Amino acid sequence: MVKSRRFPFRSRLIAATFLVLPFTAVQGSSATTPQPAQPSPPPITARGVPDSFADLAARLLPAVVNVSTTETLHGDEDSDGDSGEDDSGPEVPNFPEGSPFEKFFHDFMNHQNGQDGTPHKAQALGSGFIIDPSGIIVTNNHVVRHAEKITITLQDNTELKAKVIGHDDRTDLAILQVTSPKPLPSVTFGDSDTHRVGDWVLAIGNPFGLSGTVTAGIISSRGRNINQGPYDDFIQTDAPINRGNSGGPLFDMDGKVIGINTAIYSPSGGSVGIGFSIPSNEAIGIINQLRKNGKVTRGWIGVRVQDVTQEIADSLNLKPARGALVAGTEPKGPASKADLKTGDVIQALDGKPIEGRSLPRLIAQMPAGTKVELTVWRHGKIIQTSVVIGTLPEATPKKAETPESKSADDGKALNLNALGLSVSPITPDAQEKYGIASGQKGIVVSKVTDDGPASERGLHPGDVIVEVQQERVLSPEDFRKKIDAARKAGRHTVLMLLQDQDGTRWVPLPIDDGK
Repeated sequence: MVKSRRFPFRSRLIAATFLVLPFTAVQGSSATTPQPAQPSPPPITARGVPDSFADLAARLLPAVVNVSTTETLHGDEDSDGDSGEDDSGPEVPNFPEGSPFEKFFHDFMNHQNGQDGTPHKAQALGSGFIIDPSGIIVTNNHVVRHAEKITITLQDNTELKAKVIGHDDRTDLAILQVTSPKPLPSVTFGDSDTHRVGDWVLAIGNPFGLSGTVTAGIISSRGRNINQGPYDDFIQTDAPINRGNSGGPLFDMDGKVIGINTAIYSPSGGSVGIGFSIPSNEAIGIINQLRKNGKVTRGWIGVRVQDVTQEIADSLNLKPARGALVAGTEPKGPASKADLKTGDVIQALDGKPIEGRSLPRLIAQMPAGTKVELTVWRHGKIIQTSVVIGTLPEATPKKAETPESKSADDGKALNLNALGLSVSPITPDAQEKYGIASGQKGIVVSKVTDDGPASERGLHPGDVIVEVQQERVLSPEDFRKKIDAARKAGRHTVLMLLQDQDGTRWVPLPIDDGK
């Protein structure tokens, strides 16, 4: 049973303005000269809540569809779609332990759920919306991924079979095609960049399979990164969104689609007023490519970057704390050919200031062959460099991690208790234990103390420290010397370049002796 909670709200928003009056100080019988009144700030006003969303909802509902999928699962596999059902399934009655009824119901439920190894059909529900009267439908990729059968149900309960004509894993978008004897109602995209935090929005979809559900709210925030991929730039809304809303539209008050509802934050599985939508301006280019080619190609310069935090900026003596810190470049990639180096800070793209997490998304939107100008901070100096954008290579499966061996050679380990870690040379035993590539330079983290500075910054045994303060680390003793030099220079943190199974990253590590 889904619990709902209703909240009262005012029918109008009333703006409060303050009148600024001159202040006259009186001392005894004489008064000071009155000071001229300061101009009043302009009043802050807010548009009232619409009397009703009914007319807008009635116009938009016919273009929003229910997406139902069927796939065959084997054993205890889980469906990827938004089923809207309780994943735990029905509870088994509490029979006495060892009772024959207990075994009977256990075996029965396992058979029903396919947990006895037999293949079984699984159904999932999601949402979508029609963008072309000929039958082109937008939804989330995770709604239709692996589906063997896709059925679209219109607002008038008409059912149509659909096929996937294109999908994109990185942005979680998919395009479906249905065939209808008559033109279908459709909606159009709006400009998501023109909408501000606080603007009213409508979400329409099929939460928990309840088709044609309309909810209202506001844009709660913009540019949200929820760690779903390198292109995260979500609109956050408090319009109630639940399982089954995935792939449905987020409308502005003109009835334009400004977002595709994709994810929610929810400890309980239901709406807590934190939903995330893909902005229309990001989705339109992807959708156009999927309609035309069935796949998406993206711009790429072959660089791994991260945001410049205040600690990283302090470690580099960089002011202000802004830009994309280069953590690595792909050999023979566009960035490498343009002589970008690990430790560079990219501060502007074609003259426009950027942050680390926005660079991959901005580059991805540009076609291969485009020449861009990068403003780069390097060791206290600003340089300009040109990069010709390439095409993002197809993803390749990661190699399996090397199993741990009996032990690593910790005989030459250097213990730095104040930093909460121990480091060792990269020996053949350490390479085998941690899966370190042959020829890797640096030192390996052999131990991390719980709740120590290194642990708090996400270091783990097996991480390789390649650089400290943008200088190569050759041995544990070399590492100690660089830490001591940073302390003598009055630094509170050092910037380390780490190599792990996922690549390279920069980590600021406190060095204040735990004080």
